[in-house]
Amino acid sequence: MTRLKDIAACAGVSVMTVSKALRDAPDVSTATKARIRDLARQLGYVPDSTAQGLRNRTTKLFGLAVSSCADPFVSRVVMAVEECAYQLGYDLLLAHTMNNAEREDSCIHRFLARRVDGMFIAPVYRLAQEARVYQELLARRVPTIILGPSAPFCSEFVSIEGDEHGASAAATAHLVKLGHTRIAFLTGPPGAPWAQARFEGYRQALREAGLDADDNLVFPAGRTVEDGAKAAAQMITEASDATAVQAVNDLVALGFARACLGHGLHIPKHLSLVGFGNIPLGDHFHVPLTTLRQPKHRLGSAAVAAMQQLLLHQSPQSRPLAAELIVRGSTGSPPATPPFRKAK
Repeated sequence: MTRLKDIAACAGVSVMTVSKALRDAPDVSTATKARIRDLARQLGYVPDSTAQGLRNRTTKLFGLAVSSCADPFVSRVVMAVEECAYQLGYDLLLAHTMNNAEREDSCIHRFLARRVDGMFIAPVYRLAQEARVYQELLARRVPTIILGPSAPFCSEFVSIEGDEHGASAAATAHLVKLGHTRIAFLTGPPGAPWAQARFEGYRQALREAGLDADDNLVFPAGRTVEDGAKAAAQMITEASDATAVQAVNDLVALGFARACLGHGLHIPKHLSLVGFGNIPLGDHFHVPLTTLRQPKHRLGSAAVAAMQQLLLHQSPQSRPLAAELIVRGSTGSPPATPPFRKAK
């Protein structure tokens, strides 16, 4: 391993001069800096970031805790955060919480042990008003950005999120405009604010269209392809009179669509379907999925920009980012006969 004294010996200067040159100190001439940096490159010198961190009281590390990068939406946000952090000279410590509160606690404590300069957390949502680990972050004054809607236990942190409510309302309004009056909704995980906001957007759009928000058209799902398939099975069993379905996310929508296709239903001839998230698979599915395009890259870059403000002891504002309705082949006019009654 090349050390500062190795560079100093080759350059014929002191170790202090080499250190100053590499730190771009003003009391070393431009020519000397250039010569020393060139020698450092030739010798393969790599700065000791740990030693620099001890001097500067920074680690140039961010902690990023998310549910799982297996979720296409999460992976795109992670890529955006990493890209923006890289441009600022920061590395990421990535941890998966698997939507488990105990694992989330462990991930955050590992970040604290590594003395990260800040954290980005997609929370494991819970019904409790407080969570000890988040109180600990507040007490330690660790710069923290919440990726997603805020909740009581993390409400004192800056959050960066999409406009879940408005986007969902736009999806429902699209179906109403096509002539649908019996629109089912596949709900997300209980207690997740983003899922609740999407459900409330759906209900608001129905009210504005003069339609009843019928509880018989609400079916529990979750967040996965398997959850969507189970919701389809329930709708078929109950012979629902829905002619359109709005899913809480794209994965649920695709699982639902696959199950319906397996029962001989055609989308959108027999049934219209809308997802949420605009994951790549949705555009390449058997029937391209109408969905909401969430600003995944903007969410990540906005989170890093907010972190920069926190590190400068400024106060960034929590703000929702608008989503865009992408109309594809999975939505159309309502059929003459509700498809699930026909399927039975």
